[in-house]
Amino acid sequence: MPSTVLAYSGGLDTSVILGWLMDEGYDVHCVYVDLGQPCEDREAILEKAEKIGAASARIIDAQEELCREFAFPVLQWQAKYEGVYLLGTSIARPLISKVCLQVAREVGAEAFAHGATGKGNDQCRFQLAAEALEPNVKIIAPWRIEKFRKQFPGRSEMIAYCNEKNIPVKVSAKKPYSSDENCLHISYEAGRLEDLMVNGVELVEFGMGVSPQEAPDEVENVTIAFESGVPVKINGSKADAFEVVTWLNEIGGRNGIGRLDMVENRFVGMKSRGVYEAPGMTILYEAHRLVEQLTMDRDLMHLRDRLAPETAEMVYYGFWYHAKLDALMAFIRQAQKPVSGEVSLNLYKGNMQVAGRSSPNSLYDEGIATMEGGGSYNQDDAEGFLRIQGLPGRVQARINPREY
Repeated sequence: MPSTVLAYSGGLDTSVILGWLMDEGYDVHCVYVDLGQPCEDREAILEKAEKIGAASARIIDAQEELCREFAFPVLQWQAKYEGVYLLGTSIARPLISKVCLQVAREVGAEAFAHGATGKGNDQCRFQLAAEALEPNVKIIAPWRIEKFRKQFPGRSEMIAYCNEKNIPVKVSAKKPYSSDENCLHISYEAGRLEDLMVNGVELVEFGMGVSPQEAPDEVENVTIAFESGVPVKINGSKADAFEVVTWLNEIGGRNGIGRLDMVENRFVGMKSRGVYEAPGMTILYEAHRLVEQLTMDRDLMHLRDRLAPETAEMVYYGFWYHAKLDALMAFIRQAQKPVSGEVSLNLYKGNMQVAGRSSPNSLYDEGIATMEGGGSYNQDDAEGFLRIQGLPGRVQARINPREY
């Protein structure tokens, strides 16, 4: 009998897919990859998979790895898709694929199944990552299979199937949107959010924090320390990667930090509307940039900034395990070596203001930068600097005068 691993969440879709794969003759090994998503009892999820008839079911804790090995390198790039999206879902998918393939290797499964639709980005991320790691893997994406879609054209058919198969499901009023969660962020899309005239941040019941309007009417200060571009301390206390993210999620969440409503360009070609919240990562991006302002050489920073959109695209599209991204990650590890220091931020009703910053590697020299008299910068030197910089412009102006 053929066997497959299934990226399993325990929700309606993956529970139906589990049963359907068994109907199709597969032994199914369910893998719940724990990425810090707020969820029901994880043991209950395993019991549900076993009750349905999974060949095996397991939880793999990948929370620390997600933050340390996936999110923080993207943070070091200051990578934001289309200028604003912090890539919380995009970052997680290649890790899920890797974990599922590790289980597949252990149990001898030849296929990898997932519940991503044929219209979205996640199918790309799962498959591109899986095939880059295991070129011969068989990908089973039921929503891309016509037989599956005909059997389950809607939610009512899926619930009826579960009742017939004695698959336990919680039938409740469906939220007017769908969501995806991990410790980095929560995304909300589809349903009523497809109407661009609907106010997304008013419709969504956010799970990681309050709105700026509901945040306390007082400033909260937070101090973050970095070593070579990696956050290592919060308010003077050492913390591992997952602890940093969860701690800042709490702090940022209660201060209304990190909400976003955007229309983005999916990899498959369509535009879609998403609402996101990422309080902890939003704080980290701001603090990280402030340390870089002290410690990174101008030309190096500007080169990184030109390449950051390229990196964000690679992550968003799903090319995590790719030669180009390998090279980009090697570049950023070198570029981030001097990015060590401490930043103090004041948080207030969705806003972040720098209260202080310092670094043992600071390139800021007050004696050079001061606008006061004296100092080590000789302003006479600027005369020759500007004459040389202006030479091409003066020559061109003589040959091709501009009207003014």
